[in-house]
Amino acid sequence: MSDNKELARTPGNRSDIAASPSSDEHATQRAAIPAVDIFEDGGGITLLADMPGVSRERLDVRLDGDTLAIEGAVEIPTLEGMRALWAEVNVPRFRRTFTLSRELDTGRIEANLKDGVLSLRIPKQAHAQPRRVTVQTG
Repeated sequence: MSDNKELARTPGNRSDIAASPSSDEHATQRAAIPAVDIFEDGGGITLLADMPGVSRERLDVRLDGDTLAIEGAVEIPTLEGMRALWAEVNVPRFRRTFTLSRELDTGRIEANLKDGVLSLRIPKQAHAQPRRVTVQTG
C-alpha cells in the first residue's frame, strides 16, 4: 500500500478532486503522510498541508505534468553536545502526491509556508471559472 494519494476529478461530483492510491519514485523511503485540507471556491482550490518541523529550505514542491508532489524533511533541533534519549518522531519525512484536474491552471500555483502549514493556491483556468451571463430583453 502506498503512502501517497492522487487527486482527480470524480464524475458527477462538483469537486475537482478525489483521493485514490498512487505510487512515487521515493516509495522505498519511509515517509509520513501529511494531513491535508482542500477547499474549493469559484476561482480555484486551496490546499493546506500540515508539515510541522519542515523548513522552507527542506521543502520540495514539484509539478510533473498533472502530478503535484510535496515532500519535506523534518529538522529536529538538538542542543550542541547533546543527543536525544527519546524521540517520538520516527519518520522524519513527509510525502504526498496529487493528480490535478485539467481545469486547474498549474502555471499559476502560489505556495507559502507558515507555522508548519504549507498553503498552495491553485487557480482554475479561465474557461472553468464561473461567470455571469447577461440576459437581454426584447
